Amino acid sequence: MASNAISLSVLLVFLAMFASSEAELGQPKETKMTLYFQDYSGGPNATVVQITGQHDGLLSFIKFGAIFCTDDPITQGFDPSSAEIARAQGLYVTSALDGSNTHVLISIVFTNEEYKGSTLEIQGSSAQFERVREVAVVGGTGKFRLARGYVSFETIHYDSMIYYAVIQCNVTVLHY
Repeated sequence: MASNAISLSVLLVFLAMFASSEAELGQPKETKMTLYFQDYSGGPNATVVQITGQHDGLLSFIKFGAIFCTDDPITQGFDPSSAEIARAQGLYVTSALDGSNTHVLISIVFTNEEYKGSTLEIQGSSAQFERVREVAVVGGTGKFRLARGYVSFETIHYDSMIYYAVIQCNVTVLHY
């Protein structure tokens, strides 16, 4: 009899905690935004560097096993002089033997007033030679707590003379 009362008490406490956490989170919100990664893969101000597999000074995005570290400024508009609102910090790993896919592990770390200190965590396989690449949003912090969703990447400008690309990132996330 006493063990049934304890079991019922534990169950009630557990249900109260679950109901309380649901009430704190509320309903998920959907946020959509367009961001612009200002990507410099060469020169003195490079924002992408190759960690492994680089022998001749040129980045090799199609070499299986190549690992890159990035810290791209993210701006509000296409122009590199538009307001910086975040940084794209993380790793890319060429993960397909034929070089067609890159595994992406990026944190979008917001620096602007509205989302300062919040992050979105992006992870997944990116078909790097496709015009539009879709990757999962697997989490977030701050204003994007418990985020889930997806991003699409599209390289909308590339200047091979200065190793500079603008990558449009369309974000759709659900978060609390």
